[in-house]
Amino acid sequence: QVQLVESGGGLVQPGGSLKLSCATSGFNMTWWNIGWFRQAPGKEREGVSCINGRDGSTYYADSVKGRFTISREDAKNTVYLQMNNLKPEDTATYVCARMWGNTLHLRQSAYGSWGQGTQVTVSS
Repeated sequence: QVQLVESGGGLVQPGGSLKLSCATSGFNMTWWNIGWFRQAPGKEREGVSCINGRDGSTYYADSVKGRFTISREDAKNTVYLQMNNLKPEDTATYVCARMWGNTLHLRQSAYGSWGQGTQVTVSS
């Protein structure tokens, strides 16, 4: 059974950091791209970052470039999202999903097996 389970969310002050985890099971993560998305209350879900399962290449949305880093640990079947210099506008539920293919992008229609999400709140 394919599963993606997020963890690591919480409450953090502006300028702080959090590291999210996306634990995968039921498939070979090295054959799939994994993406992080987020949805704030009252807003549409948006893509944040993704990583290629084959070569580890990465892609970031402009809004997080330079602040967030996506990485993977194949031995643990886990993808991470290190978030630094967090801003109140980063407040959202963060979810991960998988996509088959070699081209990196954040078009949501190509992703599936969505996790349940983890809440990130950036507030003083």
